[in-house]
Amino acid sequence: MQLRELSFSEKRDWLRLSRSLRVGPVAFRDLLARYKSAEAAIDALPSIMRRKDSVVPQCQEVEAEMEEADRRGVKILAACEADYPLYLKAIDPPPPLISVIGRTDILHKPCAAIVGSRNASAIGQRFARQIAGELGDAGFTIISGLARGIDANAHGGALKTGTAAVLGGGVDHIYPRQNTELYEAMAEQGALISESPLGYRATARDFPRRNRIISGLSMGVIVIEAAERSGTLITARYATEQNREVMAAPGSPLDPRTKGCNRLIQQGAALIESAQDIINCLENIRPPQMMEPNASYEPAEFDWKSAEKDIEKARVAVLSLLSPTPTPRDEIIRLSGFTTALVTAALLEMELNGEAVVEADGRVALGVSF
Repeated sequence: MQLRELSFSEKRDWLRLSRSLRVGPVAFRDLLARYKSAEAAIDALPSIMRRKDSVVPQCQEVEAEMEEADRRGVKILAACEADYPLYLKAIDPPPPLISVIGRTDILHKPCAAIVGSRNASAIGQRFARQIAGELGDAGFTIISGLARGIDANAHGGALKTGTAAVLGGGVDHIYPRQNTELYEAMAEQGALISESPLGYRATARDFPRRNRIISGLSMGVIVIEAAERSGTLITARYATEQNREVMAAPGSPLDPRTKGCNRLIQQGAALIESAQDIINCLENIRPPQMMEPNASYEPAEFDWKSAEKDIEKARVAVLSLLSPTPTPRDEIIRLSGFTTALVTAALLEMELNGEAVVEADGRVALGVSF
């Protein structure tokens, strides 16, 4: 993605497209690649959708949100802009836009995520606070999710040195309410981040998206107390998929809150007992290499119009391969027998028409209309 600053109207169109019904990060990326601009993609949506229930926010609605964000001191950053965090920009695909309250500069320092159980033990909470403070003193920004337990203590330990919370709802929605004081302190001293609109209240399905951003912002994810089936382990899985370091604090085999950590260590996560262990894991990691602002490379153009019949054939093949269980996109492409370009085009149209559900990490499942 070419690095550039968006004009007011371009950012408005990015917001309109990203907030359109069934346009997730994958569809947004593919629409932008196909039509070159958000404005052109919005104009083209009716022609590529068999279903006519697509909802694209009106210009006035999005402009009102942008004005409200400006009034509240909320920065809206697009993935192509320089202020957008480097590590988050490198995931495939990144959230098209994020909203930030507070300091954006701390997102450009080395970041480490600390996540874990909401129902954490006293010693787990103390350990999270201690290593967050020590990592902060060593120059790291601490990323977490503002939840009770491990998250709140990680933020509290790094409040003076720099910490950022990723929220499932809008950046103006405080959840849980018991962390109101912490939220307000972070708005002043740290940062609050969300890809959701202002005023949006999170539902259960929003937290995996939040977890993907937590790991995406970070060089590595530290897990302290996690049950075998927990949202914390979703964050660890995203970190692995994003090629980030996964670290875990071991715990008693008799404590169900540490079984997830012990399992991660068995699977290859680094065992950590101190902040220095974490620093040792992260010290040789290089920042992701991004395309230069004026890079001369341009991918070969794809003739979408002349490929319509082949896209339809690919759609039929892909549809036969999908099931309610999400499957990696690469596996679908390999089994379909069609080229990546054709399957990408077919999946884009299938997602927009509700025939396929494409997760933010690229896995694909059968759509709700089937």
